[in-house]
Amino acid sequence: MKKLFLCAALVAFGVFSVNAQGQFKIGANVGLPVGDFSDFYSLSAGLDVAYLIDVSDDFKVGGATGFMNVFGDDVETSFGDLMVVAEAEDAQFVPLAAAARFMASDNFYIGADLGYAIAVDSEGEGGVYYRPRIGYNFTEKIGVNLSYTGISNDGNSLTNIGVGVEFSL
Repeated sequence: MKKLFLCAALVAFGVFSVNAQGQFKIGANVGLPVGDFSDFYSLSAGLDVAYLIDVSDDFKVGGATGFMNVFGDDVETSFGDLMVVAEAEDAQFVPLAAAARFMASDNFYIGADLGYAIAVDSEGEGGVYYRPRIGYNFTEKIGVNLSYTGISNDGNSLTNIGVGVEFSL
């Protein structure tokens, strides 16, 4: 499954770079875990890289990757009068995704990334990666975004709500 997503991402990057001139984007984001795993993780931070081409004046497609670290938190459990504290390990992922952006106005956009997140740490497992987002471009080179990121595997989802900054090269 991982090889299939990797091959699809490489083919997409190749096809898009042959057919049209695109734009590289780099960014950074921070987020707060929500849902199933919010008791085990305190914060997420990541770096993003995307290559997008114009399909039309208002629609862009391409590929996205990056690095995401989700910081483990202290987990407290009590057994009667006994309190046990354990620290959850950090989880790291490298997403490989198809990306799409629709420009709702000159500066405002909605979009999504969809693919597979590869677990980098030895204990973790990857999963289906999804990241719907909305964003605002202050200039042609600088923008901000709000996103909901999820990595799902076997019915469990590691999710967070994040904010980020993005720079066009």
